[in-house]
Amino acid sequence: MSSSSSEKEPRFAPVILAGGSGTRFWPRSRKSRAKQVLALDGERTMIQQTVDRLLRVGKTEDIWVITNDLLCEEIARQLPELDAKKILSEPAARNTAPACALAAFLLEKSDPDAVIGIFPSDHVIEDAERFAAVVRAGVKLAASEERIVVLGVPATKAETGYGYIERGEASEAAAAIAGGIEVRRVKRFTEKPHKALAEAFVASGNYAWNSGMFLWSARTLAGAIREHSPAMAPLMEKIAKAYGTPAFTAVFQEVYPQCENISIDYAVLEPRSAKGEEVSEIYCLPGDFCWNDLGCWSALHEHVAHCGPDDLAKRNIFDKTNQPCVNIDSLGNYVYAPGKAVALVGVSDLVVVETDDALLITTRERSQDVGKVVAELKRAGREDLV
Repeated sequence: MSSSSSEKEPRFAPVILAGGSGTRFWPRSRKSRAKQVLALDGERTMIQQTVDRLLRVGKTEDIWVITNDLLCEEIARQLPELDAKKILSEPAARNTAPACALAAFLLEKSDPDAVIGIFPSDHVIEDAERFAAVVRAGVKLAASEERIVVLGVPATKAETGYGYIERGEASEAAAAIAGGIEVRRVKRFTEKPHKALAEAFVASGNYAWNSGMFLWSARTLAGAIREHSPAMAPLMEKIAKAYGTPAFTAVFQEVYPQCENISIDYAVLEPRSAKGEEVSEIYCLPGDFCWNDLGCWSALHEHVAHCGPDDLAKRNIFDKTNQPCVNIDSLGNYVYAPGKAVALVGVSDLVVVETDDALLITTRERSQDVGKVVAELKRAGREDLV
């Protein structure tokens, strides 16, 4: 990027990834009403909260959403303020690399200097003001030269379901561009380590959780796809060339499913970081804004309880419409049964979720396995329940 272009305020183009199915929140989450379109922790849905946060930094007209056919109509209904032409439905689920590449190649045509921010649609961030400050800093950093910026959440416990970022030396030059926020170079990415390795990562103090939030210019990301995923690049070129023409839908439907099913971590970040931190130009900003990816019912219980782990077992969480709620010698339960009176007697650490056609009963400890229920229902041919 030239010095003249870096002096102007970069355009920020948030891209919200909203194609997941959220099977671990069954039975509330289904194919056509996945986690991101549900209001799990308040009045606003997860994707509405995501847009609310991003509007602290960017503009409504610059937001893109990449989702699927089952959710597209509902997302457009929930977000009428967005440009409907920028809510794109993937013809086939292809993980995060093709979705990120799609945004990069489309924007590269019109504004290669635009800074793309990749944001999952289903995360909880309690400190929205700090989030906005970190994202603004990341936009400035990503707009300068060919830098890739990742947001790393402080790793407070040995979670095996998260990816990890090994942070290298602090960069004073990058921090100056970012407005004084601490910036560390990235050494490497490790996806979902086993328990002992995760414990070693946390003990070292040099690792952060990979939040799945990244910032880079359209030019930088498109260039990284060309370098590290050369088979995907010409497919994206075809789609981008057709965008805005009558042929776009047909080209998109035909070409996109040909892309490799791969995450952006494996496709770009890991091979780029393997070059070494002095060459890769990958930087980590601190995601110290009270982040939670709400991966399962137990995570939702912890989030809604708003208390530390030592006190968590003492809290029973009920849906707000559960009246009356009777609790006798029961601790640490999560109950969602709208419109019903609920009585808990001598039970602990349960998850109970009722919908019109299904009832889930599990423990908080086993709530990560709820996705297996969906797999079993699919094998049984009960598509009406998934």
